[in-house]
Amino acid sequence: MTEAAAYPAAFPAPVVLWSRPEEDRAGRPLLVLLHGYGANEQDLLSLADMLPEEFVVASLRAPLVSGPGFTWFPLTASIEYSLDAVKHAAAYAQDWIDSVRDSHPSVTLLGFSMGMAMATTLLRQRPDGYAAVVGLSGFAVDAGADPSFRDAELDGTVPMFWGRDQQDPVITPDKIEFTMGWVRKHVKLTKVLYTGMWHGINQQEIGHVGEFLTHEVLNK
Repeated sequence: MTEAAAYPAAFPAPVVLWSRPEEDRAGRPLLVLLHGYGANEQDLLSLADMLPEEFVVASLRAPLVSGPGFTWFPLTASIEYSLDAVKHAAAYAQDWIDSVRDSHPSVTLLGFSMGMAMATTLLRQRPDGYAAVVGLSGFAVDAGADPSFRDAELDGTVPMFWGRDQQDPVITPDKIEFTMGWVRKHVKLTKVLYTGMWHGINQQEIGHVGEFLTHEVLNK
């Protein structure tokens, strides 16, 4: 188990979809996709065809059932939400990533919506563990003074892409305000605003993500 937290025994074995067959994965930089609330591991995998072909892409399913899909933790507005729930999900993802990490020269995280909360949490708990982070229409979790979030070790050198629409109706202003303060202090930020995208992803944004990954990961 990771240093973050032990996750509940009821969590299932990880379910992962890969962009390449097993014999064509080792030695390639790894890009891990983390889907949003109520989605599943198939939701983001189509992005793999639009991103640099040098990567092998793995899309990880969240561990908790939510309607027809899955979630990493209860919604932040829910009475069931807790920072411990976020840490349990992070430990689950971190353990799976650690199980494959040694086969790849680098690991980059891409999260959509709640998946961005997961991606930033994983980075904050393992500041030296990731080449870059991509956050799409999401947020970072307000962890207070929790010591497992090692923000003080993030000195602005890890590259992060954050794309969003200012008219996003899902991510609340308090989450944006916290995330804005966090990214400005702790990562090397590339921030792009889009119009007419709402709470989603568009082709222009994915083009920008591909450029970011090429510049900040492949060309390093």
